[in-house]
Amino acid sequence: MRYKDATHAFEVLFQDIMNLGEDFAGTKAVFNEVFTLVEVGNKIVTTPQRKFNTEYAEYEWNWYLKGDRDATEISERAKIWKNMMVPNTTEVNSNYGYFWNKNCQLARAIAELKNNPQSRRAIVVHYDINELDRYAYDTPCNDVLNFYIKDDKLHLSVFARSIDLVYGFCNDQYTFAKLMEMVAFQLDLPVGEMHWMITNLHVYPRHYDMLEK
Repeated sequence: MRYKDATHAFEVLFQDIMNLGEDFAGTKAVFNEVFTLVEVGNKIVTTPQRKFNTEYAEYEWNWYLKGDRDATEISERAKIWKNMMVPNTTEVNSNYGYFWNKNCQLARAIAELKNNPQSRRAIVVHYDINELDRYAYDTPCNDVLNFYIKDDKLHLSVFARSIDLVYGFCNDQYTFAKLMEMVAFQLDLPVGEMHWMITNLHVYPRHYDMLEK
């Protein structure tokens, strides 16, 4: 499916999950969902019931840019981060910027595309097999980002294992849209499309009636 922007995707996918999803692990879920966001720059979800917090989304984006896994400050803005901390620490595993910086993954991906605009190797991985014991508490939802250039535009494919549509997708697409804009600027290219491949896309029970309110 192709959606005009994040708001269009959120609203259609929400209805699809509620109408066609199956009960799975305490959620309504659909499996192996594949779709494209065409207008990546329209990253603010404007559905009134969603109450998208742009200030928080910007704060989260800047926290990722720092690459610091310490979630002390951000957990005061979004309590979910407290529950995701590795026991006896204030760290979480899902600071994506940590992986962007690790082994200079993001810088290497940008350099790869600068050197070879037709490269298929501009990849950033958000999953470290050496940290599997830590992932019992917080496992990164989006596992791989694959940047590529086509038709003189920068595109991004996002491969995810599991995403909550209401908070996870809405906030993550905002972050990855900002990331695309940053990378595209360094490559002197316009932003293209964002493609998603999600194994498990779900909605939690507390949000089942969100669009009926």
